[in-house]
Amino acid sequence: MTEQIPKQQAILIIEDEVSRLSRLQDILSAGGYRNLICASSQEQAFELIRPYQGKVDEIGMIFLSYGLPQSDPLKLSQVLTTLDGHDAIPLILLADKAITINDELMAQCHKANAATMTHYPTEGKHLMPLVELAFALKSERDDRIQSEEKLVRELSERRIMEARLQYLVAHDELTGLSNRSGLEKTLDFAILRCNNFKQHGALLDIDLDQFKVVNDIEGHEAGDRLLVEVATLIRSTLDNNAFIARVGSNLFQVFISKTAEKEAMQLAEKIRLTIDEFDFKSGENIYNISASIGVAMLEPLKLIKRPSELMSRANHACYSAKTLGRNRVNLFESDNDELISIREDAKWVPKIRHALSEDLFKIVFQPVVKLSNGSVSHYETLLRMIGDESELLRPAQFIPVAERMGLIHHIDLWVVSHAIDHIAGLPKTQENICFTINLSSHALQGDYLLPVIKQKLESTWISPSRLTFEITETAAVSNFNKTREMVSKIRALGCRFALDDFGAGFSSFNYIKNFPVDYLKIDGQFINNLAVDHADQVLVKSMIEVAHSLGKKAIAEYVSNAEILRVLKELGVDYVQGYLLGKPSLELLEDQYVSIDGLLNKSLDIEKLMTH
Repeated sequence: MTEQIPKQQAILIIEDEVSRLSRLQDILSAGGYRNLICASSQEQAFELIRPYQGKVDEIGMIFLSYGLPQSDPLKLSQVLTTLDGHDAIPLILLADKAITINDELMAQCHKANAATMTHYPTEGKHLMPLVELAFALKSERDDRIQSEEKLVRELSERRIMEARLQYLVAHDELTGLSNRSGLEKTLDFAILRCNNFKQHGALLDIDLDQFKVVNDIEGHEAGDRLLVEVATLIRSTLDNNAFIARVGSNLFQVFISKTAEKEAMQLAEKIRLTIDEFDFKSGENIYNISASIGVAMLEPLKLIKRPSELMSRANHACYSAKTLGRNRVNLFESDNDELISIREDAKWVPKIRHALSEDLFKIVFQPVVKLSNGSVSHYETLLRMIGDESELLRPAQFIPVAERMGLIHHIDLWVVSHAIDHIAGLPKTQENICFTINLSSHALQGDYLLPVIKQKLESTWISPSRLTFEITETAAVSNFNKTREMVSKIRALGCRFALDDFGAGFSSFNYIKNFPVDYLKIDGQFINNLAVDHADQVLVKSMIEVAHSLGKKAIAEYVSNAEILRVLKELGVDYVQGYLLGKPSLELLEDQYVSIDGLLNKSLDIEKLMTH
């Protein structure tokens, strides 16, 4: 069908300037669109379009000059696009480059039914994508209109049962409203218009607060009647720009096209008040019904790709409205991740439980190098989880969920137990290599970990001095006394401790002199730009000096290039860790030595080549 559109449908061009008209004709003809109708004034446009009354499918699209003399282009757009009583003809407004096309002007264009506004094109590549998209949208709307007309004909041609089944695919039988399937099709089209023509919209999620009360006390028949009456109330509050659907037992969703946030919130409040003032009568009983309404905006910058995303946002906003007291309107805000986090947690929990039960975790090792001589001081053991496609998932993807959902204690025990077993199983040639084991922020708040460490050390016979346990600065400071007590008990076994993310909050300076750790790992945010950021250099230098003055060693992580390594060497850091020195791996390095001078000299050689 799209191959025949340029030949079958006309393009109306309303432009008074001859040179611009000629340029448009050349661009469209080169693109295969040769059925062009041209008018130089509003009056001539009406004369040319009058024969098409009742035959809107024969006009593919309209170009209208925004500066057309003796006319109001926005009013003219409304008239031209509603030739047969609906906005079926895509219209593109063409503006001079001196006119700034901003959001306010674009909103006015959308209210006038214009698909979009653009500057006069100089080349076909600037215009043809808009033309092709406009024809595609026109074709889709024509197909939808034809489908609706076909359904009506089928109902009138003794095919009532078949037509009814087709109707129910997209409609709710009880209220006559669209159902979820019908709404998703409408949202698909709205998202397409938003992303390509910057046309705004809003989705309202309306949940009846007292529906279960009526349904349980009065029965399902009264509940059904309540839903029908509420559907009628919602219809009476809205105009033709609204698409209403029933998507759940007592849940309605309404999509409003061509609306801004302020208008959408006002309309949602109007619906809320209408329902709140409604008295539902069942026998001698009268029930006051209210609704919680969530509003999610469809806007170009929000990059929504699927109807389910917009529907989920509206549902989250409605959920917030209910948790905030019900009978209120709430706008979805992207920076409020609480509800999204809850749903994501629900997906991750069974995966984590499965990984624990099936032993689907892996330990990888990253070397920590002594900067003075390049020897590998020890290895940091890092946790990975095997994903559905056998990929290794990083802790950031599942540890926060485990912490929120009470699974982190199991992971801590798995890591400590398996790490010690792995170390004990190394060959004699590697029996002196040391390791650090990361603990969660919860690991030292209870008494469950200490017995396991004792038991594993006794059963494996490895030297406790080979183990350094690592906790974050935040974990250490949040419950200082309890954490300090547990650290002291584990150090009494002969193990060591390192404080990770040192300097992230600088609050640790108040505690660190009394905190029993052997190493301070400088937070990576200060290392990433160390080679070019003087402020980071000053801060890192201070942290190293603090560590040394307290008799502790300083470790710099996230060392990704030789320039950072050079600065760290000048600042006097003790140990370095990062991709430059070795990526996390399932195996230990064959040679327990890294050539620091070689890395630095290699960087200097590259600099020389670049200068020459």
